[in-house]
Amino acid sequence: MFSRFQIVVSSLQVQYKIYMTPGHVKKILRSLPFRWRSKVTAIQEGKNLSKLSLENMISVLKSHEIISNGC
Repeated sequence: MFSRFQIVVSSLQVQYKIYMTPGHVKKILRSLPFRWRSKVTAIQEGKNLSKLSLENMISVLKSHEIISNGC
């Protein structure tokens, strides 16, 4: 998912529409399916989204996915 998002953002930058990292974080969180809603809410309430890096958010989401899949 992250790589697809990066491709879309890169193509937007070619068209001179630039999104800063906080915008990226919010868009990814909004695009997640309903089953992720509890984790999205926890991230939004527990972290300052304007300072949360994409890499940090992706690692938090990957950790949640591993735990929820029982691996």
